[in-house]
Amino acid sequence: MIDLSFKYKNLLKFLEKNLQFQPELTLVLGSGLGDLADSINQVKSISTNEIPDYPASTVSGHKGKIIFGNYKEKNLLLFQGRIHFYEGYSLSECILPIFISTEFGSKKIILTNAAGGVNPEYHPGDLMLVSSFNGINIQRELTDLIGLAGIEKKNYFLNFPSYELNTIIKKAVKEDKISIREGIYWYTKGPSYETPAEIKMIAKFGGDAIGMSTVNEAIFAASKGMEVSAISCITNYAAGISDKKLDHKEVIETANLVKTKFESLIKGTIKLL
Repeated sequence: MIDLSFKYKNLLKFLEKNLQFQPELTLVLGSGLGDLADSINQVKSISTNEIPDYPASTVSGHKGKIIFGNYKEKNLLLFQGRIHFYEGYSLSECILPIFISTEFGSKKIILTNAAGGVNPEYHPGDLMLVSSFNGINIQRELTDLIGLAGIEKKNYFLNFPSYELNTIIKKAVKEDKISIREGIYWYTKGPSYETPAEIKMIAKFGGDAIGMSTVNEAIFAASKGMEVSAISCITNYAAGISDKKLDHKEVIETANLVKTKFESLIKGTIKLL
């Protein structure tokens, strides 16, 4: 792994000058889920195009903002949109939100995304708490992101995703009477959607939902000692599950329909931290 502190020294100087703030929780808001940031008390909002060396967000539904705010007296760091490998960025750029989070002292992170439903019992509009990650490329992500890690760093992955943070999310689900699935998120690099044959293979290997993000962020966050949880919004059926043609517009539309339930879950979780 390259020296991120050196690579992003100008970026860090800019943020440190503009933000004196230690977050208790980081939230990375995926496709169509960014409106949550507008429902909390925003202390400072910065467009990422103002930040030196911060990659431009090119995907619809990703506004490209970093927000420092609070809710229920908890300090929060929110990324309204993310950086994807399929946009042509390197892994060292894709994990930038996590690097910033750790530099500002955040210890917990909830990653969110829009995902395709592989499990035939899942439907667009469902939320899924990630119980595990899988994917053909995960081994490469591990190697590139944490390299030849020592025992201490490897031990972080004994609790990945975080049992404690997932338990808090499940408690929020019960208290707010929200329906939620729990399953395995399967990662692909993109940028093209998977074929029906690939989806059949992924289903046989136990994948419940599929997407093109989150895993590299989760791996890097865990390697830095953060408590990691992830929530997927099932926005469409994966290829071959239905006759409908896959479209990113459908992803955004479904995420908008479920955003009230999503916001309720995240706010309930923050309240219990």
